[in-house]
Amino acid sequence: MRIYIGNMPYGITSEDLSELFGEYGHVQDATVIMDRETGRSKGFGFVEMPNNGEADRAIKELNSTQLQGRMITVNQARPRGDRMRR
Repeated sequence: MRIYIGNMPYGITSEDLSELFGEYGHVQDATVIMDRETGRSKGFGFVEMPNNGEADRAIKELNSTQLQGRMITVNQARPRGDRMRR
């Protein structure tokens, strides 16, 4: 399952995400989305967890929790085609 994490502190790294979600199960991939021009975090990222039960537990327990002083949003990522176009 692909998980979206929003409103992250800008200092969080992909390794930090992997470690955080690793407390709930196996993390296949963790990526913080970076701005191409500045090289800084955009404040959101994605985690891929192959076990849906572990992913659901991570979402339930991490959504609306504090991470380095910011309340993060954690939910199942929507497929690219389902996102609103700007």
